[in-house]
Amino acid sequence: MTPETRRGYAKGRARRTEILDQAMALFGEAGYRGASLRVIATRCGISHPGLLHHFPTKEALLLAVLQRRDDVDDAWLAPGVTRGVEHLRRLTDLAELNAKRRGIVELFSVVAAEATSPDHPAHAYFENRYRTSVANTERAYAEARDDGALRPGTDPATAAQQLIALMDGLQIQWLISDCATDMAGVLRAHIRAQLTVEF
Repeated sequence: MTPETRRGYAKGRARRTEILDQAMALFGEAGYRGASLRVIATRCGISHPGLLHHFPTKEALLLAVLQRRDDVDDAWLAPGVTRGVEHLRRLTDLAELNAKRRGIVELFSVVAAEATSPDHPAHAYFENRYRTSVANTERAYAEARDDGALRPGTDPATAAQQLIALMDGLQIQWLISDCATDMAGVLRAHIRAQLTVEF
């Protein structure tokens, strides 16, 4: 590969990253349905056909934005990385991370609400994401129970659904309160009350 080819690839990757950043911001501001590829292209200083060179459809762009968020989150929560109480602790760490990236939280909250409609292009993505999130969290609670760290009477399946719902609800409160809500603190208090060990 020639130096010129490498520069071309690097420039293409940088352009793709810029498009994803601008799309993330606009999807968070206007939602998927309200966002326009032409506006995203203008914000990036490129033509509409130039944007389509990188992302041929609006749906492809949305899914790439969501995948980018998952790439960050998976580094924290991928199965096999953590287990039991440590996995639950990582969820509170993720809430702390989210408090530093309003754009991603806004994008997720707006598009997740839109995607409840079965004809939304991200419906299957969110359906799978929630199923996986709840299953992984249930596994962590079950591991905590097996380790003797879960309070008697706490059902892992119910606790997992409650915790994922609490996380999403806190994100909305955090956005509405102009970032005043302590997402990680509330999550820690909730999980601490379910455990018999220091958390």
